[in-house]
Amino acid sequence: MNAEFFEALAMLEKERGLPADYLLEKIKNAIVIAVKKDYEVEDENVSVVIEPDQGKFSVSLLKTVVEEVEDPATEISLEEAQQKKKSCKAGDEYAIPLKTKDFGRIAAQTAKHVIRQGLKEAERSQMYAEMQSKAHEIISAVVTNIEPVKGIVTLELGKGGVATLPRNEQVAGEELREGQHVKVYVVDVMETERGPRMMISRTHPGLVKRMFEMEVPEIFDGTVEIKAISREAGARTKMAVWSKDENVDPVGACIGPRGQRVANIVEELGGEKIDIVRWSEDPAQFISAALSPATVVGVELLEGDTKSCRVTVPDHQLSLAIGNKGQNARLCARLTGYNIDIRPESGYYGEEPPMKKTPEPAAEE
Repeated sequence: MNAEFFEALAMLEKERGLPADYLLEKIKNAIVIAVKKDYEVEDENVSVVIEPDQGKFSVSLLKTVVEEVEDPATEISLEEAQQKKKSCKAGDEYAIPLKTKDFGRIAAQTAKHVIRQGLKEAERSQMYAEMQSKAHEIISAVVTNIEPVKGIVTLELGKGGVATLPRNEQVAGEELREGQHVKVYVVDVMETERGPRMMISRTHPGLVKRMFEMEVPEIFDGTVEIKAISREAGARTKMAVWSKDENVDPVGACIGPRGQRVANIVEELGGEKIDIVRWSEDPAQFISAALSPATVVGVELLEGDTKSCRVTVPDHQLSLAIGNKGQNARLCARLTGYNIDIRPESGYYGEEPPMKKTPEPAAEE
Protein backbone atom coordinates (compact mmCIF):
# COMPACT_ATOMS: atom_id res chain seq x y z
CA MET A 1 0.00 0.00 0.00
CA ASN A 2 2.86 2.38 0.90
CA ALA A 3 4.65 1.69 -2.39
CA GLU A 4 1.51 2.45 -4.41
CA PHE A 5 0.90 5.59 -2.36
CA PHE A 6 4.37 7.03 -3.05
CA GLU A 7 4.26 6.01 -6.72
CA ALA A 8 1.00 7.92 -7.06
CA LEU A 9 2.58 10.97 -5.40
CA ALA A 10 5.55 10.88 -7.77
CA MET A 11 3.23 10.63 -10.76
CA LEU A 12 1.15 13.59 -9.58
CA GLU A 13 4.26 15.69 -9.09
CA LYS A 14 5.46 14.91 -12.59
CA GLU A 15 2.18 15.19 -14.49
CA ARG A 16 0.46 18.01 -12.63
CA GLY A 17 3.50 20.02 -11.63
CA LEU A 18 2.49 20.06 -7.96
CA PRO A 19 5.39 19.70 -5.50
CA ALA A 20 5.26 16.44 -3.50
CA ASP A 21 6.06 18.36 -0.29
CA TYR A 22 2.99 20.51 -0.83
CA LEU A 23 0.77 17.44 -1.30
CA LEU A 24 2.28 15.62 1.68
CA GLU A 25 1.73 18.58 3.99
CA LYS A 26 -1.94 18.75 3.03
CA ILE A 27 -2.37 14.97 3.46
CA LYS A 28 -0.67 15.03 6.87
CA ASN A 29 -2.98 17.78 8.07
CA ALA A 30 -6.06 15.89 6.86
CA ILE A 31 -5.00 12.70 8.69
CA VAL A 32 -4.28 14.63 11.90
CA ILE A 33 -7.78 16.11 11.77
CA ALA A 34 -9.30 12.63 11.23
CA VAL A 35 -7.38 11.10 14.16
CA LYS A 36 -8.32 13.99 16.46
CA LYS A 37 -11.96 13.48 15.60
CA ASP A 38 -11.93 9.68 16.03
CA TYR A 39 -9.91 9.59 19.26
CA GLU A 40 -10.89 12.96 20.78
CA VAL A 41 -7.32 14.21 21.21
CA GLU A 42 -5.33 17.31 20.31
CA ASP A 43 -2.68 17.94 17.63
CA GLU A 44 0.19 17.10 19.97
CA ASN A 45 -1.26 13.61 20.50
CA VAL A 46 -1.03 12.69 16.82
CA SER A 47 2.10 11.77 14.87
CA VAL A 48 2.02 11.37 11.10
CA VAL A 49 5.29 10.41 9.42
CA ILE A 50 5.50 10.30 5.62
CA GLU A 51 8.98 9.83 4.17
CA PRO A 52 8.96 9.15 0.41
CA ASP A 53 12.72 8.46 0.29
CA GLN A 54 12.38 5.58 2.75
CA GLY A 55 8.88 4.56 1.68
CA LYS A 56 7.68 5.18 5.25
CA PHE A 57 4.09 6.06 6.05
CA SER A 58 3.02 5.74 9.67
CA VAL A 59 0.31 7.17 11.90
CA SER A 60 0.59 6.99 15.69
CA LEU A 61 -1.42 8.06 18.70
CA LEU A 62 0.86 9.64 21.31
CA LYS A 63 0.10 9.05 25.00
CA THR A 64 1.90 10.05 28.18
CA VAL A 65 3.07 7.24 30.49
CA VAL A 66 1.65 7.77 34.03
CA GLU A 67 1.39 5.82 37.27
CA GLU A 68 -2.37 6.30 37.41
CA VAL A 69 -4.48 7.01 34.32
CA GLU A 70 -6.91 9.93 34.58
CA ASP A 71 -7.52 10.54 30.88
CA PRO A 72 -7.47 7.30 28.82
CA ALA A 73 -7.51 9.30 25.55
CA THR A 74 -4.10 10.87 26.22
CA GLU A 75 -2.54 8.71 28.97
CA ILE A 76 -1.38 5.11 29.34
CA SER A 77 -0.48 3.35 32.56
CA LEU A 78 3.16 2.51 33.29
CA GLU A 79 2.25 -1.16 33.71
CA GLU A 80 0.57 -1.41 30.30
CA ALA A 81 3.36 0.49 28.58
CA GLN A 82 6.09 -1.72 30.12
CA GLN A 83 4.31 -4.84 28.87
CA LYS A 84 5.07 -3.66 25.35
CA LYS A 85 8.27 -1.77 26.06
CA LYS A 86 10.13 -2.58 29.26
CA SER A 87 12.31 0.55 29.17
CA CYS A 88 9.28 2.84 29.57
CA LYS A 89 9.09 5.03 32.65
CA ALA A 90 6.62 7.58 33.96
CA GLY A 91 6.61 10.81 31.95
CA ASP A 92 7.69 9.16 28.69
CA GLU A 93 5.78 9.62 25.47
CA TYR A 94 4.39 6.33 24.22
CA ALA A 95 3.42 5.89 20.55
CA ILE A 96 0.58 3.53 19.68
CA PRO A 97 0.74 2.68 15.95
CA LEU A 98 -2.53 2.96 14.03
CA LYS A 99 -3.31 1.02 10.86
CA THR A 100 -2.42 3.24 7.95
CA LYS A 101 -4.91 1.46 5.69
CA ASP A 102 -7.66 3.01 7.81
CA PHE A 103 -6.44 6.39 6.60
CA GLY A 104 -5.78 5.46 2.99
CA ARG A 105 -9.20 6.71 1.93
CA ILE A 106 -8.60 10.02 3.70
CA ALA A 107 -5.21 10.36 2.05
CA ALA A 108 -6.70 9.64 -1.39
CA GLN A 109 -9.60 12.07 -0.95
CA THR A 110 -7.28 14.76 0.38
CA ALA A 111 -4.89 14.25 -2.53
CA LYS A 112 -7.75 14.72 -5.00
CA HIS A 113 -8.93 17.85 -3.23
CA VAL A 114 -5.39 19.24 -3.01
CA ILE A 115 -4.80 18.55 -6.69
CA ARG A 116 -7.95 20.39 -7.70
CA GLN A 117 -7.16 23.26 -5.36
CA GLY A 118 -3.50 23.30 -6.35
CA LEU A 119 -4.29 23.44 -10.05
CA LYS A 120 -6.77 26.23 -9.44
CA GLU A 121 -4.22 28.21 -7.39
CA ALA A 122 -1.50 27.55 -9.98
CA GLU A 123 -3.79 28.81 -12.73
CA ARG A 124 -4.63 31.94 -10.72
CA SER A 125 -0.97 32.48 -9.90
CA GLN A 126 -0.02 32.17 -13.56
CA MET A 127 -2.82 34.57 -14.56
CA TYR A 128 -1.73 37.03 -11.85
CA ALA A 129 1.91 36.90 -13.00
CA GLU A 130 0.82 37.47 -16.60
CA MET A 131 -1.38 40.41 -15.61
CA GLN A 132 1.30 41.84 -13.29
CA SER A 133 3.74 41.95 -16.21
CA LYS A 134 1.35 44.38 -17.92
CA ALA A 135 1.07 46.76 -14.96
CA HIS A 136 1.79 50.39 -15.95
CA GLU A 137 1.60 49.44 -19.61
CA ILE A 138 -0.85 50.17 -22.44
CA ILE A 139 -2.91 47.26 -23.71
CA SER A 140 -5.46 47.00 -26.50
CA ALA A 141 -8.92 45.81 -25.54
CA VAL A 142 -12.29 45.26 -27.19
CA VAL A 143 -15.51 46.73 -25.81
CA THR A 144 -17.91 43.85 -25.16
CA ASN A 145 -20.64 45.48 -23.10
CA ILE A 146 -21.78 48.93 -21.96
CA GLU A 147 -24.07 49.21 -18.95
CA PRO A 148 -26.66 51.86 -19.86
CA VAL A 149 -27.41 53.12 -16.33
CA LYS A 150 -24.01 53.29 -14.59
CA GLY A 151 -22.04 53.55 -17.81
CA ILE A 152 -19.57 50.82 -16.79
CA VAL A 153 -17.78 49.39 -19.83
CA THR A 154 -16.69 45.74 -19.96
CA LEU A 155 -13.57 45.04 -22.00
CA GLU A 156 -12.05 41.83 -23.29
CA LEU A 157 -8.29 41.87 -22.82
CA GLY A 158 -7.38 38.71 -24.73
CA LYS A 159 -6.83 35.11 -23.59
CA GLY A 160 -10.18 35.19 -21.83
CA GLY A 161 -9.21 38.11 -19.59
CA VAL A 162 -11.94 40.60 -18.78
CA ALA A 163 -11.79 44.01 -17.06
CA THR A 164 -14.24 46.80 -16.32
CA LEU A 165 -13.71 50.47 -17.08
CA PRO A 166 -15.63 52.55 -14.50
CA ARG A 167 -17.30 55.80 -15.52
CA ASN A 168 -14.72 57.90 -13.61
CA GLU A 169 -11.89 56.28 -15.61
CA GLN A 170 -13.51 57.13 -18.95
CA VAL A 171 -12.76 60.32 -20.86
CA ALA A 172 -15.61 62.81 -20.49
CA GLY A 173 -17.59 63.09 -23.70
CA GLU A 174 -16.00 60.00 -25.25
CA GLU A 175 -18.62 57.62 -26.64
CA LEU A 176 -17.47 54.01 -26.68
CA ARG A 177 -19.39 51.36 -28.61
CA GLU A 178 -19.52 47.56 -28.54
CA GLY A 179 -16.88 45.93 -30.73
CA GLN A 180 -14.65 49.01 -30.64
CA HIS A 181 -10.89 48.53 -30.11
CA VAL A 182 -9.52 50.90 -27.46
CA LYS A 183 -6.23 51.43 -25.69
CA VAL A 184 -6.27 51.43 -21.89
CA TYR A 185 -3.61 52.00 -19.24
CA VAL A 186 -3.12 49.30 -16.60
CA VAL A 187 -2.96 51.25 -13.33
CA ASP A 188 -2.50 48.22 -11.08
CA VAL A 189 -3.20 44.50 -10.66
CA MET A 190 -4.86 43.34 -7.44
CA GLU A 191 -5.23 39.86 -5.96
CA THR A 192 -8.81 39.25 -4.86
CA GLU A 193 -10.82 36.27 -3.59
CA ARG A 194 -12.22 35.82 -7.08
CA GLY A 195 -8.80 35.94 -8.67
CA PRO A 196 -6.53 38.68 -10.02
CA ARG A 197 -8.24 41.91 -11.05
CA MET A 198 -6.81 44.45 -13.45
CA MET A 199 -7.44 48.16 -12.73
CA ILE A 200 -7.59 50.03 -16.05
CA SER A 201 -8.02 53.66 -17.06
CA ARG A 202 -8.43 55.96 -20.05
CA THR A 203 -7.86 59.11 -17.97
CA HIS A 204 -4.59 58.30 -16.18
CA PRO A 205 -1.56 60.47 -17.14
CA GLY A 206 0.38 57.23 -17.58
CA LEU A 207 -1.60 56.55 -20.76
CA VAL A 208 -0.15 59.66 -22.44
CA LYS A 209 3.31 58.98 -21.03
CA ARG A 210 3.39 55.44 -22.43
CA MET A 211 2.13 56.65 -25.80
CA PHE A 212 5.06 59.05 -26.08
CA GLU A 213 7.48 56.30 -25.03
CA MET A 214 6.14 54.16 -27.87
CA GLU A 215 6.06 57.00 -30.42
CA VAL A 216 9.34 58.81 -29.67
CA PRO A 217 12.56 56.76 -30.17
CA GLU A 218 14.59 59.25 -28.08
CA ILE A 219 12.38 58.56 -25.06
CA PHE A 220 12.48 54.81 -25.64
CA ASP A 221 16.31 54.75 -25.73
CA GLY A 222 16.62 57.06 -22.70
CA THR A 223 18.08 60.12 -24.44
CA VAL A 224 14.96 62.13 -23.60
CA GLU A 225 13.25 61.72 -20.24
CA ILE A 226 9.69 62.61 -19.24
CA LYS A 227 10.19 64.42 -15.94
CA ALA A 228 6.58 65.27 -15.09
CA ILE A 229 3.11 65.05 -16.56
CA SER A 230 -0.29 66.43 -15.61
CA ARG A 231 -3.54 65.73 -17.38
CA GLU A 232 -7.19 66.64 -17.56
CA ALA A 233 -8.38 63.80 -19.76
CA GLY A 234 -10.14 64.80 -22.97
CA ALA A 235 -9.11 68.43 -22.65
CA ARG A 236 -5.40 69.08 -22.10
CA THR A 237 -2.12 67.48 -21.00
CA LYS A 238 1.09 69.20 -19.98
CA MET A 239 4.33 67.24 -20.15
CA ALA A 240 7.82 68.33 -19.06
CA VAL A 241 10.76 66.73 -20.85
CA TRP A 242 14.54 66.87 -20.51
CA SER A 243 17.47 65.54 -22.51
CA LYS A 244 20.74 64.23 -21.13
CA ASP A 245 22.30 65.03 -24.52
CA GLU A 246 22.69 68.78 -24.95
CA ASN A 247 22.62 68.30 -28.72
CA VAL A 248 19.11 66.84 -28.61
CA ASP A 249 16.13 69.16 -28.27
CA PRO A 250 13.71 67.22 -26.02
CA VAL A 251 10.64 69.28 -27.00
CA GLY A 252 11.43 68.99 -30.71
CA ALA A 253 11.98 65.23 -30.41
CA CYS A 254 8.52 64.78 -28.88
CA ILE A 255 6.81 67.00 -31.42
CA GLY A 256 8.54 65.20 -34.28
CA PRO A 257 9.13 66.19 -37.93
CA ARG A 258 6.30 68.53 -38.96
CA GLY A 259 4.60 67.73 -35.65
CA GLN A 260 3.77 64.21 -36.76
CA ARG A 261 4.69 62.41 -33.52
CA VAL A 262 2.55 64.52 -31.23
CA ALA A 263 -0.20 64.63 -33.89
CA ASN A 264 -0.46 60.83 -33.84
CA ILE A 265 -0.99 60.86 -30.08
CA VAL A 266 -3.48 63.74 -30.21
CA GLU A 267 -5.48 61.77 -32.80
CA GLU A 268 -5.40 58.64 -30.63
CA LEU A 269 -6.70 60.72 -27.69
CA GLY A 270 -9.56 62.19 -29.70
CA GLY A 271 -8.12 65.68 -30.13
CA GLU A 272 -6.84 66.25 -26.57
CA LYS A 273 -4.43 69.21 -26.57
CA ILE A 274 -0.85 68.47 -25.48
CA ASP A 275 1.64 71.09 -24.27
CA ILE A 276 5.25 69.90 -24.27
CA VAL A 277 7.62 72.07 -22.24
CA ARG A 278 11.28 71.95 -21.33
CA TRP A 279 12.02 70.83 -17.76
CA SER A 280 14.60 72.77 -15.75
CA GLU A 281 16.25 72.40 -12.36
CA ASP A 282 15.59 76.09 -11.82
CA PRO A 283 11.99 76.28 -10.48
CA ALA A 284 11.44 79.79 -11.84
CA GLN A 285 12.55 78.77 -15.32
CA PHE A 286 10.46 75.58 -15.19
CA ILE A 287 7.32 77.44 -14.02
CA SER A 288 7.76 80.02 -16.81
CA ALA A 289 7.93 77.24 -19.40
CA ALA A 290 5.04 75.32 -17.83
CA LEU A 291 2.64 78.28 -18.18
CA SER A 292 2.93 77.95 -21.96
CA PRO A 293 1.37 79.15 -24.20
CA ALA A 294 1.36 82.31 -22.06
CA THR A 295 4.45 84.52 -21.86
CA VAL A 296 5.82 85.11 -18.36
CA VAL A 297 7.40 88.40 -17.32
CA GLY A 298 8.76 87.20 -13.98
CA VAL A 299 8.53 84.50 -11.31
CA GLU A 300 8.99 85.27 -7.62
CA LEU A 301 9.50 82.25 -5.35
CA LEU A 302 7.96 82.94 -1.95
CA GLU A 303 9.96 82.21 1.18
CA GLY A 304 9.25 79.17 3.33
CA ASP A 305 8.60 75.49 2.56
CA THR A 306 5.18 76.11 1.03
CA LYS A 307 6.45 75.79 -2.55
CA SER A 308 4.49 78.83 -3.60
CA CYS A 309 5.30 81.45 -6.18
CA ARG A 310 3.97 84.66 -7.67
CA VAL A 311 3.99 84.88 -11.46
CA THR A 312 3.66 88.09 -13.41
CA VAL A 313 2.32 88.05 -16.97
CA PRO A 314 1.50 90.81 -19.48
CA ASP A 315 -2.00 92.19 -18.97
CA HIS A 316 -3.24 90.98 -22.35
CA GLN A 317 -2.07 87.39 -21.57
CA LEU A 318 -3.62 87.06 -18.12
CA SER A 319 -6.63 85.08 -19.33
CA LEU A 320 -4.35 82.89 -21.50
CA ALA A 321 -2.11 82.11 -18.50
CA ILE A 322 -5.06 81.22 -16.29
CA GLY A 323 -6.81 79.29 -19.06
CA ASN A 324 -10.43 78.30 -19.53
CA LYS A 325 -11.94 77.91 -16.03
CA GLY A 326 -8.41 77.99 -14.62
CA GLN A 327 -7.28 74.88 -16.50
CA ASN A 328 -3.86 76.13 -17.64
CA ALA A 329 -2.94 77.34 -14.16
CA ARG A 330 -4.14 74.05 -12.55
CA LEU A 331 -2.14 71.88 -14.92
CA CYS A 332 0.93 74.07 -14.45
CA ALA A 333 0.64 73.77 -10.65
CA ARG A 334 0.35 69.96 -10.83
CA LEU A 335 3.23 69.74 -13.27
CA THR A 336 5.64 71.86 -11.22
CA GLY A 337 4.38 71.07 -7.71
CA TYR A 338 4.07 74.78 -6.89
CA ASN A 339 1.10 76.84 -5.76
CA ILE A 340 0.97 79.55 -8.39
CA ASP A 341 -0.47 83.02 -7.96
CA ILE A 342 -0.78 84.67 -11.38
CA ARG A 343 -0.88 88.48 -11.45
CA PRO A 344 -1.12 90.98 -14.31
CA GLU A 345 1.86 93.19 -15.04
CA SER A 346 -0.08 96.39 -14.33
CA GLY A 347 -0.77 95.50 -10.71
CA TYR A 348 -2.22 92.96 -8.27
CA TYR A 349 -5.88 92.21 -7.77
CA GLY A 350 -7.44 94.10 -4.90
CA GLU A 351 -4.94 96.93 -5.10
CA GLU A 352 -5.60 100.42 -6.40
CA PRO A 353 -3.39 101.25 -9.36
CA PRO A 354 -0.73 103.82 -8.43
CA MET A 355 -1.92 107.41 -8.89
CA LYS A 356 -0.21 109.33 -11.64
CA LYS A 357 1.41 112.46 -10.30
CA THR A 358 0.18 115.68 -11.93
CA PRO A 359 3.07 118.01 -12.69
CA GLU A 360 3.05 121.06 -10.46
CA PRO A 361 2.49 124.32 -12.33
CA ALA A 362 5.56 126.42 -12.86
CA ALA A 363 6.03 129.25 -10.38
CA GLU A 364 5.19 132.64 -11.76
CA GLU A 365 8.00 134.99 -11.96
